[in-house]
Amino acid sequence: MSGLSIEHQRAQGLQRVWAPRYELPNAGGLVERVLTARGLGDAADGFLNPSLSMLHEPTLIPDLDRAAHRIIEGIRRGERIVIYGDYDVDGVTASAILIHTIRAIDPSAIVDSYIPHRIDEGYGINCEAIESLHRDGAGLVVSVDCGITGIEPARTARSLGLDLIITDHHNPPASMAELPDAFAVVHPRRPDSGYPFGELCGAGVAYKLAWRLCVLHSGSERVHPELRSVLVEMLGFAALGSIADVVPLIDENRVIVKHGLRQIPHARNEGLRALIRASGLDSDKIDTEDVGFRLAPRLNAIGRLGHARDALRLMVDARGHEAIELAERLSRVNDERKSVGEAIYAQALEMALAAGMCGDDRRAIVLAHEEWHPGVVGIVCSRLVERFARPVILMQRDGDVCKGSGRSIDGFNLHAGLDACQTLLSGYGGHDMAAGMRCRSDQFDVFAESFISHANERLRVEDLVNTARYDAQATISELSTHAIESLERLAPFGAGNPRVQLRIVDAKLNGEPSPFGRNGSHLSLRVCDRSGTGAAVRVVGWNWAKHREEIPRGAPIELIVEPKLSRWNGRTSVEPVLVDLRLC
Repeated sequence: MSGLSIEHQRAQGLQRVWAPRYELPNAGGLVERVLTARGLGDAADGFLNPSLSMLHEPTLIPDLDRAAHRIIEGIRRGERIVIYGDYDVDGVTASAILIHTIRAIDPSAIVDSYIPHRIDEGYGINCEAIESLHRDGAGLVVSVDCGITGIEPARTARSLGLDLIITDHHNPPASMAELPDAFAVVHPRRPDSGYPFGELCGAGVAYKLAWRLCVLHSGSERVHPELRSVLVEMLGFAALGSIADVVPLIDENRVIVKHGLRQIPHARNEGLRALIRASGLDSDKIDTEDVGFRLAPRLNAIGRLGHARDALRLMVDARGHEAIELAERLSRVNDERKSVGEAIYAQALEMALAAGMCGDDRRAIVLAHEEWHPGVVGIVCSRLVERFARPVILMQRDGDVCKGSGRSIDGFNLHAGLDACQTLLSGYGGHDMAAGMRCRSDQFDVFAESFISHANERLRVEDLVNTARYDAQATISELSTHAIESLERLAPFGAGNPRVQLRIVDAKLNGEPSPFGRNGSHLSLRVCDRSGTGAAVRVVGWNWAKHREEIPRGAPIELIVEPKLSRWNGRTSVEPVLVDLRLC
């Protein structure tokens, strides 16, 4: 089968269509086949063992050196420096990186923070905030994770004689003819950029700036030991931002996340330690899933339903009992966020079905409602994208204004879709896969139809299919502990480097599927080679009990699984996680 094209290897499982992620190699052991399919080959060693020496030189980012010199000057002159961040995890961690670094350079430095309120002020730098910071004595404002669209705020800062440094990574609108007139605009994807990697998140850009600050203060590429210690610790913050912002974990993002994840469990920062405990993570090892599903949602929730300055305080200044209380509060707000999200999801699902936005004729979901919380709709968008495999935009209708968020699928550039509708929007910004936007309420219906029309032109019917993609074919007998441990070295997994998935062929069910868990919603299957030789392996199907009656005992089957190991009481066993199954 591996000699066939990708299209000819498509199959239908119980839940999804199956297709290879890449062209499948014919030869080699399981690990070799996966590495070859992923195009690693001779580059495997560098990928599996990313070194900090693989990080690119910060000064290759346009204006970064100019920005760093200005910040050092501000520190030495005793100016009030304000770090102006976004209200998501990326913005919070980017802010924390610069604050910690500036304080490490000079403990007496006057460095403050400003994060706009998501509901009252919205995303990005705003003129009113710039004017307020100037009145309060700021001598230098440094944006992180925002600002690339801030033409008017930059003009305001210039007119006030206030130096503004913009650091950002978001896509500028297609119609923007010039950069903001700021003291410096630090962005790895500026049109004039020669930086070799354009996929840093806001915290990644902030980390590069922090690195340069330490070099300048030290007067040498070999930074002072105490500053080196801070830079190593800040890798953990940059990893949090990178994972939460779903940037591709390749190139130097992989380096940052690989090394940053090692720092998080041993953080000296009391706030981060309190957050780890409040998230139920006492392990010495934290991975991308722990960040994506435990830590990041708590940091994000307070910015969605409250004010992100509390998350930043936890990451910067909170100590002792205050850190514990703040971390527990973030957990409570996250629970509230889940409840609000469930209500919005149920309502949006009903509306999308009623509007015919889940079929082939309308290839995007665009909805608005008065009661939807604009800080939560983005998460609901992601759930609808996962279910219906199409771009989704959800907005709150608040009087004369609609504001909300969108999420997309591979192959559809959400930001370009908003570019195509920009005359109907009063503001927007983001990435290819996620964005925020606002429009006048009386323009919403026209915007919705325009965006759906754009999606209809760009997306084929076959794009609107939930697809399980696998890296290689394998047999149950190939799933050894050694092989899976070798595949685990491909971590950290995430965008741009997905978890390995294998198509298990020539298999059969050994015995009856067994429900387990609260309410019996999960399924345990014993699977062996179809020949009956070799040991059976337990495969865990989360939320698969609903398919129990469709899988008869002894049935010849194929599966797509994530190869995983179960480590319990000092014992390690092979325990793949079921992605999908088909009867043969």
